[in-house]
Amino acid sequence: MEQKNKKTIKKPAAKMHTAQNAQIKSIINPKIRKDSNLAEVVFKYPLAAEILLDYGLHCVGCFANSFDTIEMGAKVHGMSDQEINEIVNRINEAIEFKE
Repeated sequence: MEQKNKKTIKKPAAKMHTAQNAQIKSIINPKIRKDSNLAEVVFKYPLAAEILLDYGLHCVGCFANSFDTIEMGAKVHGMSDQEINEIVNRINEAIEFKE
């Protein structure tokens, strides 16, 4: 007698909580990154200007913002990679939670 191959049916994984999905999404696909253009970020997310100013980045009103990235502007002001990541994270949190 021949045995028929049994097909295994995969059950879908349990859905993650919505907050977990949002957190993972922001890590995987953040709204802005350190290589985002300063002028575009401030234009699209005006609340980012306040955060940048809090860190002493007055690039929001500078002519250089049209061609500088967040990282380039921060490096010119002597900021470390850790500080740059903190700025980007704060902006993304503000965008996510509309603070």
